[in-house]
Amino acid sequence: MSSTVSTTPTALGQPHAQPRGYAERNVQYWRRNLVVCVFGSFTTLVSLSMLLPFLPLYVRQLGVTSQSAVIQWSGIAFGATFLGTALTAPLWGRLADRFGRKPMLVRAAIGMAVVMSLIGVAHNVYELVALRLVAGLVGGYASASTVMVGTQAPRERAGWALGILSTGALAGNLVGPLVGGVLPDWIGIRGTFFAGGAMIAAAALLTIFVVKEEFHPASDAQAHARDAAGTPVRRVNYVVVAALLVTAMMVLLANMSIEPIITVYIGGLGVGAAHLARVAGVVMACSALGSMLTAARLGALADRFGSWRVIIACLVLTGLAMVPQAFVTHWWQLAALRMLMGMTLAGLLPSIGKLARQSVDESRTGRMLGYLQSAQFSGQVVGPVIGGVIGVHLGLHAVFFVTGALLIACGGLAHWAQRRAGV
Repeated sequence: MSSTVSTTPTALGQPHAQPRGYAERNVQYWRRNLVVCVFGSFTTLVSLSMLLPFLPLYVRQLGVTSQSAVIQWSGIAFGATFLGTALTAPLWGRLADRFGRKPMLVRAAIGMAVVMSLIGVAHNVYELVALRLVAGLVGGYASASTVMVGTQAPRERAGWALGILSTGALAGNLVGPLVGGVLPDWIGIRGTFFAGGAMIAAAALLTIFVVKEEFHPASDAQAHARDAAGTPVRRVNYVVVAALLVTAMMVLLANMSIEPIITVYIGGLGVGAAHLARVAGVVMACSALGSMLTAARLGALADRFGSWRVIIACLVLTGLAMVPQAFVTHWWQLAALRMLMGMTLAGLLPSIGKLARQSVDESRTGRMLGYLQSAQFSGQVVGPVIGGVIGVHLGLHAVFFVTGALLIACGGLAHWAQRRAGV
């Protein structure tokens, strides 16, 4: 019997060969692939986020002189990568459904390794921004990892697996700025980009030689043909899908809304200019640290008690955790509340990813998870813009109130979508 078929009894009691689904064929590989995806997501996000501490210095080194222009170009260069990822994640997800998940991982790792190294030889700020944009367009290793893990892990373990993957990505975002604060002193700013490219290249080699996938293009093409021919497939509840995409966007929107003004906000709490940057870095890292502590556990709770329940609870609790941040009088109080917010925020992405996988037919899961990643990175782009506008026109404290209200309203949307889904 071929490894690609399974037998089920027919009405006459005779065995009948049926094609095995993608997840069933790859169930023996998902743990090994999860380990590599966690490492690859960690290294790529370390490389992408480590430039935060020295990005303004590099922009100045590339010939930008005025302080306002340095700030402006630094923001554009930082956000360009996330914009590029948001634009292309659905495309890569669709190609993953057609050609396999592993080729997308290899493409992302090699592309990011090359582009990261090229950033180290940029001649001007325009090349820097362009290369950061290209890194997002051709990269997205963490997004490709979400597609692979989300489609290979057994349904009853998908929440936990995506939680572990999220922990690796969060750890990369946490460690990256710390590495970026130290490494340039040793090997220079340009050398730091080469080191980042080397780290991603190591992840690429592991992906090529360790990740295993049993993918059958012919059978997947037949699945698409059957869908087009009208053979019954899982009916998509577009209202539920839209609610999931909005919620995914809100996750990073909530986390990033205060980022543009957090240094100014902390300065108003009495922190001296000499310590302001360091304290702001600690406060920013606290939300990622809190998420690392709870992502896997909340993903496991989604497997046990249902993803919708975890999503609704996390949205409401995160919204409530935003409000007291407007009333802090010391920076350590803000840090503690940001950590608490990170702990509640962590349950959202694994639960949303699990529901997204279950909302569509298996042949379309890559595309669906790609849209999910696009929505998530859109929140990372939009969040700082919204936070900055609110901070300028309504005051810094209003950012927390508005973001908290949006999260709680999104919790109401999730409750309504749960009822529409009939669970």
